[in-house]
Amino acid sequence: MSEFELIHSGKVRRLYRWSDTEILLVATDAISAFDFVLDTPIPGKGKVLTGLSLWWFSQLADLGIANHVVSADVPVEFAGRGVIVEKLQMVPVEAIVRGYLTGSGLAEYRKSQTVCGLGLPAGLVDGSKLPEPIFTPSTKAEIGQHDENISFERLTDLIGTDLADRVREAALAVYSRAEELARTRGIILADTKFEFGLRGDGTLVLADEVLTPDSSRFWDARLWAPGGPQPSFDKQYVRDWLSNESGWDKASDTPPPPLPAEVVEATRTRYLEAYERLTGNRLAEG
Repeated sequence: MSEFELIHSGKVRRLYRWSDTEILLVATDAISAFDFVLDTPIPGKGKVLTGLSLWWFSQLADLGIANHVVSADVPVEFAGRGVIVEKLQMVPVEAIVRGYLTGSGLAEYRKSQTVCGLGLPAGLVDGSKLPEPIFTPSTKAEIGQHDENISFERLTDLIGTDLADRVREAALAVYSRAEELARTRGIILADTKFEFGLRGDGTLVLADEVLTPDSSRFWDARLWAPGGPQPSFDKQYVRDWLSNESGWDKASDTPPPPLPAEVVEATRTRYLEAYERLTGNRLAEG
């Protein structure tokens, strides 16, 4: 479909060779859940991910943390969903920051009162705000495999103490700025995952998508009520349908079923609302 050489196809993104030092990064409308890529796309989702990432990169520019964006001037076939980025040596972990307790962190907390080995106060419930944001890295699994939450000590074993410290510091700084800004727009940034890469000179660079409904949990601040699941503007709606209504056993090797039209539309609406609440703009159609 393109004159450009496809060099990698991920769960959601396609990477094309742009030059020896740059990549054309394209977000598709595919959606993943529980480490599976679903058969059913969410129309316009790729444009939400790209547009929102670009907006966030601009909001974070004064933090002193480099990002991978070179240009959003891309061929017309990729308009709105493509961006030219630096070719980097990617750090082989996901840098996750949690400001609230939910998801896999909640599951671990209920067993041991820890998240990724970090001790937390007693009495927290689903949706509780943590005393302070915590850095909880995970491995990056291949498609169809499961990411694994790891301790900071394990992270240092994988990438070295200096780089682990730098990734943790940068991830916490970006989360803190984004959480504060999102709250002014009526959205709670419960948690998010970042990816970082390295330039040839060792500079740490914020890469891939950033602070989107795919990589983050966005909750409605007005409706936040700890003690159960929170109304969200992200793909938790898809996860909930797969877990509770679809009849699919996520513990099996069987791929998830197609999404019904009403789930597709409800998910699309949530993604668009996240974009519009945060940026204050409507996403261009087409």
